[in-house]
Amino acid sequence: MLIDSHCHLNLLSKDTDLDSVIKKSMENNVQYLQTICTKLEDLPSILEIAEKYENVFASVGVHPCEINENKHSTTASQIIELTNHPKIIGIGETGLDYYHQPFDKKLQKDSLLQHIEAAAATKLPLIVHTREAEENTIDILTSEMRNSPFPALIHCFTSSKNLAQKMLDIGLYISMSGIITFKNATDLQEIVKYVPLERLLIETDAPYLAPTPMRGKQNEPAFVKYVAEKIAELKNITSKEVANVTTDNFKTLFSKFDKYVNNGL
Repeated sequence: MLIDSHCHLNLLSKDTDLDSVIKKSMENNVQYLQTICTKLEDLPSILEIAEKYENVFASVGVHPCEINENKHSTTASQIIELTNHPKIIGIGETGLDYYHQPFDKKLQKDSLLQHIEAAAATKLPLIVHTREAEENTIDILTSEMRNSPFPALIHCFTSSKNLAQKMLDIGLYISMSGIITFKNATDLQEIVKYVPLERLLIETDAPYLAPTPMRGKQNEPAFVKYVAEKIAELKNITSKEVANVTTDNFKTLFSKFDKYVNNGL
C-alpha cells in the first residue's frame, strides 16, 4: 500500500474528473491521500473533498506565499479550533519561502510560529515548506522544538544535505516528491540515499511536479508510485519495502489518521 502524503486535490484543473483521479490512485495501490490546505479560504472546498471520499484526509494551514496576500494573521487558536474536524490530520503547509517575490520575512516567521504553537498543542504534524530559507528554517524549528516538542516533516524536500541532517537530528521526517526522478536531480538523489528509510515519506504535490515518465502532464496521486520506485532504485531495495515502510512512517507521524482508520470512524 502507498500513501500520497501531500497533494492539492482542490487545485487540479477545473475539467478534472476527481472521481476518476481517486479511482486511478486506488488502482495503483495508492490507498490514502492527504490533500493540503494553503489558505483558509480554501478549507471548505478541501473538507468537502475529504468528506466525500473515505480515503482522503486533509490539513489546515497557510502557505508562506499566501502571507503577503493575506495581511491578517492566522492565530494558533484559529488553527487549533479547525483541527477539531475528524479528517484534519496535519497542520500546514506552513514555512518560509524567500524565493517567490515579493515576500515579508517577518510575516512569514510570525505565521510559522503560530502554526508551530498549534502543532505543539494538538500534537498534529507540522507540514513545513522551505525554499531559499534554510538558515531561518533551521534556527526556528530547532529553537521551538527545544521549547515545546512537536511532530513535523519537511515536505517536497529540495534543500541541502545540511538541512536534512539538522532536521533529522531534531526528529523530523523528510518527504520526497517526483523531483527525485528528474535526470538533473543528482544532489537530491544522494540525499535520498542518506536519509534513513524509517524517516522518509513520499508525496506527489499534485497537480505540480509530475515525475518522470509523466513530465508535462498534470500530476496526480497515482503517480506517487514512481517516487517509491525511484527511492527503491536509489537504496537498492524493493518497491514493496519502500511502500510498506513509508506507509508505516505516515501512520506513525500522522497518528490521528491511524486512529481514525483503525477505529473505523
